[in-house]
Amino acid sequence: MSEKPDSADERQLTRLAKGWAEAIVSNDPARIAGFMADEWVIVSDSGIAPKEKFLSLVESGALTHSAMDFGTDPRVRVYGDTALVTGRVTNTAHYQGERHDADEWTTDVFVRRQGGWLCVLSHITPAAPD
Repeated sequence: MSEKPDSADERQLTRLAKGWAEAIVSNDPARIAGFMADEWVIVSDSGIAPKEKFLSLVESGALTHSAMDFGTDPRVRVYGDTALVTGRVTNTAHYQGERHDADEWTTDVFVRRQGGWLCVLSHITPAAPD
């Protein structure tokens, strides 16, 4: 059952997604963690990684980002206290000193908690060339 997204929620989640991208580029683990629920995980071609692993890589400097950009505003759908935010993101990361440029489709699942939104799951899929 789908409901029409509330425009205030949609605008808030769009700003939140863009703010999170800025936090990722800041390479500040505490700032990044502010967007994540405790149980957050990321799903990628290498499997499922928990919040602690992701943030420890950032904290150690093994994972950094120098760019993360949405090509357009993300698609936002709100279902009560759950929201899906999907968009195409390009980013430049450095993992253990090696540069990785990515063009990906991302879907983030947010839940409303204590008056705000926190991400519980991020899923990334490489985008096919245009």
